[in-house]
Amino acid sequence: MNTPLRTSLFSRILQAFGCAALLSLSTGCSDTSTGNKPDDADKAKPVAVSISVVSSAPLAQTLVRSGSLRTRRSVRLHSQEEGRVEALPVFAGDAVKAGALLVRLDDRLLRAELNKAEATRQQAEQDLTRLQRLVERKLISEDELLRAKTALRVAEAEESLLKTRLGYATINAPFDGIVSERKVEPGDAVPKFAHLLTLVDPQSLFTEVSVSELVLPTLKIGDAVPVRIDALGTTQYSGRIERIHPTIDASSRQGMVEIALTSVPPGAQAGQLCRVYLPGEIQERRTIPLTALRNDTEGEYVYTLDASNTARRTRVTSGISLGDRIEILDGLQDGDRVITRGFINLSAGDLVEIVTAPGDAPTQQP
Repeated sequence: MNTPLRTSLFSRILQAFGCAALLSLSTGCSDTSTGNKPDDADKAKPVAVSISVVSSAPLAQTLVRSGSLRTRRSVRLHSQEEGRVEALPVFAGDAVKAGALLVRLDDRLLRAELNKAEATRQQAEQDLTRLQRLVERKLISEDELLRAKTALRVAEAEESLLKTRLGYATINAPFDGIVSERKVEPGDAVPKFAHLLTLVDPQSLFTEVSVSELVLPTLKIGDAVPVRIDALGTTQYSGRIERIHPTIDASSRQGMVEIALTSVPPGAQAGQLCRVYLPGEIQERRTIPLTALRNDTEGEYVYTLDASNTARRTRVTSGISLGDRIEILDGLQDGDRVITRGFINLSAGDLVEIVTAPGDAPTQQP
């Protein structure tokens, strides 16, 4: 092959490679430009959020105080006569009705003494009747008749005393209740004033809680307050302030408040831990939903919306927690709109779309 021919062929090959390279570069640039378009569209797409409007209202902080349940009506039954325990048909945990037999002591000795006193009283009555007939016939003096009357009164008093003592040998339930303690057994010989049983009224449960002297003026007898019993779950039961103690502890500045359960729930027992929810002082408070408050290394903030529905990061200072809302002391004004849901991929400056999530209350939009 001659030299001019080789030169021409080589030039054509170079031209072909150059066109291919340019075509490839042009195609790559076109693909890169096309690939950016979806990203730009995603970035411009509004973020779906839920919002709430900041508002102020008279609200009270709920104060939670813990205490133990106690029974208002509880009686320790003691023997008023000595003797052997003849009957004791109840055990700890037994429910009894008012008037039911709880304890009976051996009363044979007392009955014998009562029989003797009855006989003495009958003899005194007969003596008085006989002397009254003699006085009418002027056969005895008035002094003898007076002594007979006195003897009859003494006999009657002795009989009455023994009847009373005989009644002490039997102990009946003074009210409907539950036996909480059984201290003796049948056959035991007990002295006077020995502790035999304890009876409690399970329907008289109440608790005592300590309350600051600053809160006491806001409470009054008869106020309804919720009570939660830990052993029975998270259910709150109705209670009522029954008594506010008249003195305050000088060291702790705390006063005692008694709260009685309006209706005792099944399973409630003395000694259980309970929590009382007391209303605090009512004040005008600016609040937002607790879900709207965010935190970072610089402190607390919320996302607010401007007129064009653009998210702005706003620094705030929070106050007390009020259930599912929180007080805002600084940073917001009534009517401001704050984002409560939709924080994923949300940044300051993003355009948002306001939606209502299930369970959200409708919010006003400008």
